[in-house]
Amino acid sequence: MPENDESLSPAEKYQAAKERNREGKTMLAAFRQSQTFELDPFQVEACRALESGRGVLLAAPTGAGKTILGEFAVFSALERGQKAFYTTPIKALSNQKFAELGEKYGSSNVGLLTGDTSINPHAPVVVMTTEVLRNMLYAGSDALQDLGYVVMDEVHYLADRFRGAVWEEVIIHLPRSVRLVSLSATVSNAEEFGAWLSTVRGDTAVVVSEHRPVPLWQHVMAGRQVLDLFAGERSDAGPEEDRDSPSTEVNPELLKMARTNSPRGPHSVRSRRRRDRAQGGRPESRPAPGMQRVSRPAMVRSLESAQLLPAIVFIFSRAACDAAVQQCAAADLWLTSERERRIIASRVDEASRDIPGEDLDVLGFWAWRDGLIRGIASHHAGLLPTFKETVEKLFAEGLIRVVFATETLALGVNMPARSVVLEKLDKFNGEGRVNITAGEYTQLTGRAGRRGIDVEGHAVVLWHEGMDPAAVAGLASKRTYPLNSSFRPGYNMSINLLAQFGRQRSREILESSFAQFQADRSVVELARQVRSREESLAGYAEAMACHLGDFEEYARMRKQLSDLEGRAAKENRKAARGWMVSSLSRLMPGDVIHLDSERVQGFAVVLNADGHAHEPRPAVLTNDHQLRRIGLADLEGPIEPLFHVKIGKSFNAKTPKDRRALASAMRHELHKRGFLDGRATPGNDSRNGRRTAPGRRDADARITELRKQMGAHPCHGCHDRENHARWGERWWQLREETDGLLTRIQTRTNTIAKTFDRLCGLLGEFGYLEEGGGRLQITSAGRSLRRIYGERDLLISQALREGAFSDLDASEMAAFASVLVFQSKRDDGGVPPRMPTISLETAVETVVKEWERLSEAEGRHRLPITAEPELQLIWPMYKWAKGKRLQEVLSGSEMAAGDFVRWVRQVIDLLDQLASVPDLDPRVKRICREAIERIRRGVAAYTPLAD
Repeated sequence: MPENDESLSPAEKYQAAKERNREGKTMLAAFRQSQTFELDPFQVEACRALESGRGVLLAAPTGAGKTILGEFAVFSALERGQKAFYTTPIKALSNQKFAELGEKYGSSNVGLLTGDTSINPHAPVVVMTTEVLRNMLYAGSDALQDLGYVVMDEVHYLADRFRGAVWEEVIIHLPRSVRLVSLSATVSNAEEFGAWLSTVRGDTAVVVSEHRPVPLWQHVMAGRQVLDLFAGERSDAGPEEDRDSPSTEVNPELLKMARTNSPRGPHSVRSRRRRDRAQGGRPESRPAPGMQRVSRPAMVRSLESAQLLPAIVFIFSRAACDAAVQQCAAADLWLTSERERRIIASRVDEASRDIPGEDLDVLGFWAWRDGLIRGIASHHAGLLPTFKETVEKLFAEGLIRVVFATETLALGVNMPARSVVLEKLDKFNGEGRVNITAGEYTQLTGRAGRRGIDVEGHAVVLWHEGMDPAAVAGLASKRTYPLNSSFRPGYNMSINLLAQFGRQRSREILESSFAQFQADRSVVELARQVRSREESLAGYAEAMACHLGDFEEYARMRKQLSDLEGRAAKENRKAARGWMVSSLSRLMPGDVIHLDSERVQGFAVVLNADGHAHEPRPAVLTNDHQLRRIGLADLEGPIEPLFHVKIGKSFNAKTPKDRRALASAMRHELHKRGFLDGRATPGNDSRNGRRTAPGRRDADARITELRKQMGAHPCHGCHDRENHARWGERWWQLREETDGLLTRIQTRTNTIAKTFDRLCGLLGEFGYLEEGGGRLQITSAGRSLRRIYGERDLLISQALREGAFSDLDASEMAAFASVLVFQSKRDDGGVPPRMPTISLETAVETVVKEWERLSEAEGRHRLPITAEPELQLIWPMYKWAKGKRLQEVLSGSEMAAGDFVRWVRQVIDLLDQLASVPDLDPRVKRICREAIERIRRGVAAYTPLAD
């Protein structure tokens, strides 16, 4: 409620007047006068707490205006003659904040540090990624002098399992004199996080606001209809208790439609189809009218007619985001005026002026430009950075009406919309499809509703067969977004802690982490869960009891058999894929092969070799003169050439005459060898597709033995065996969950410090630490490790010590660095690519050997295994360092241009780290800098906001 609200009582008005008079000469009063709008009560409360000398945790919904507190911290630092650091989790958000603060406080007062960008780094206000600040703290940077405030935007990102630990490192290591401002999305355990902040940082105020300044309405789009999700008037604008009111009742119309279109219900499509057939009528296979899943262009048109644009449509797939733009363009969808199209075209051409012309096609520039001019764009991590920035700017200015985006857009980047659409409520998490959580739903839909522009925002979920409206309502009405620590010490962190504080103090610091804080608090709750599960286990055991014998023992055999068969099948699939990749990579120009896939059938002659590609896709000429590229999808097993025909040096695949001549030569040989008249069989050796994976023989023997034991078990002959087995499966699942809880209880006490002790033990074994004078001493190798950051920090250090970098030239250096940073999103199981040079092959062999040694030691010390070196980026990076064009670099690869640029920057970051490692061979340092110069070119040389 605003402080000047006319509804205040006389006593409240008097108290407010006293407060304003008291504030008249404060810094907050000066800050409020500099704003063009009146601050909300929660903003005033947070700013007052900060001005009083307290740290502040402010948790509020997206778009509520929590960054005002961060700006007040910046304002306070400038007024006091101190420094302020504004940290963010991603570079895009850092760039955006740098531009905003520079415009407000002057470019001379604001700097930017994001690892690959350094602008005005000695300014009193510096925007940076959190990793940069962590590295500054460990290095004891002079920039930390006179630091008064640190703003940690999107602090809930500390739950991220890959990078979240950095936030806790910064919070723990910042000097106590620095006032910490933590800005978070609305989380359900803000008080717990605030209590930890008070423990490690001193007095910290916790300010929580559940109020959305722009009400959010929930909908389901069924066909072209946009239906309310809830029966009554209800939005997520009020306090938590309002969400439990009767207005959370689901719209009856949606429930009726769900029953009618259920895949298995009495009114379902299948049921109607069966009834139609039984009555001799024509079966009706379509859903009820209006319930078909709407196409993307039709969806956009429906949003436009309902005045729900601009919109962000979240699709959990990069390829699907790009495809959505293409589908809208193919449907001739235009959302812009002639004037807007001219502005967009001018902005796009300006943003792309430094991109080499030959790279535009491979970047998909023209399709991207066409989509933007129509007012339609995609936004995901695979886009080139300059493309993403252009989309963000055009959308913020209202020139783009629809953005198809992956969930990364939900993190901090300021792109609010009138509505947010979710195509699906599940996503692929790297291992399988999982439902999104209530917290993720809140984070995604929080972008809807532009403060100061929209009077309300709208969240829209697209209907699909089998959707349960009640489940959607559950997601939309919950605020269960707990903030859980992902903190765990690593090698670089441990060595830096030891260097600065010694072993005992380091253990105390780690024990003060939020992870340990939560672990200690959670033991009581875990014990309660164990008691509850033990009661359920007793009930399950009773339900699966069999009069013929011990069914628990029989259920154990079934589970072991299922697990073994699953692992064996996975190993076979992985091995079969490797064999197919190997067979494709061995094909040479002139090899004649036989294919029998849906896309390519019959005989074909190979036109080019693709031996070093991660997933080979050789070009072939089919028997009917068609040019095709074949890949794994076209094979059922490894493929072997039938024979070889000669391809002339002057052959040109683009010339019909040459294609006909080569196809004729192939047919002549086929006839001659009996493949056309049935005298010879064109199929590949079927045994190749069924080869046994390494280690499968032992697994097969164990599977056979288990089946024999099960057949001899008394319970195997029970007539009610399968019913018992279903209870047995539930029992085993709950037993595993319960055992996991017991393990967590046993390991919770001092778990972080125990991990640190194991890390120290391994570092000592590898020569990074040594005993001296009754305490641990850091060796010269340990001093080098202090300057190496990343998931494979110790492996990189080992590669340095073993001389893996010593004999490489600049191009080889860049390619080798990619092995140490690249992480693919899937386990491809392919054969290792052929190395470009002998020196590079030797370096890779060295690092693979060191990884095997390190992972074995980590297993013994009960530590997480370091990620295995990955070789898929070697050839693209080597070609790029050799000056090849982007199209040639990415040829034969499924990697998006934006991803490649991102990995180039990761390689540059590693090479830059290595060039600053103390006591390193000067030649290696020089080659690292030369490699940086070679790969920092073209699309990879673009520096956001550098101009």
